[in-house]
Amino acid sequence: MHILNLDQIVLQQASADELPPGRLADQYDLRWGDIGSRIGARRLGYNLTVIAPGKLACPFHNHRVLEEMFFILEGSGELRLGDSRYPLRSGDIIACPPGGPETAHQIINTGDVELRFLAVSTRGVTDICEYPDSGKYQVVDPTLQPEKPPYRVIGRYDAAVDYWDGE
Repeated sequence: MHILNLDQIVLQQASADELPPGRLADQYDLRWGDIGSRIGARRLGYNLTVIAPGKLACPFHNHRVLEEMFFILEGSGELRLGDSRYPLRSGDIIACPPGGPETAHQIINTGDVELRFLAVSTRGVTDICEYPDSGKYQVVDPTLQPEKPPYRVIGRYDAAVDYWDGE
């Protein structure tokens, strides 16, 4: 099917394994509903994301390859983008092109109702995701194991090993 109404989307809640440990988990609300696979998308990923008041959906991050776009459907919040912050409200469209820390982004629900937005991104390509606040990076390659979840490595730049290490 190539058409799906928002009222047909079932939200998934992140499991305890997908949330950060301890008190840090209280800052995040990870709920989303898949759209892309349900409408036959091949090169773009689509989902409905919902964030509770006062919560974040994910850590501050940037992508070196993937491009993302967010369309605010309901609620209000704040976009943290690079070194700046911008208010968000229903009807806003946000572009997050690939790049370095200047494109790092995070959406925060600063309102008193759920913040609901459509998230769209390129998909199916190898990406490097960086986390400027914590000095981490993540390499994701969905092509290495097509029948399995994407290959994923998370590390810190200050803990890199030499090319010849272990040879």
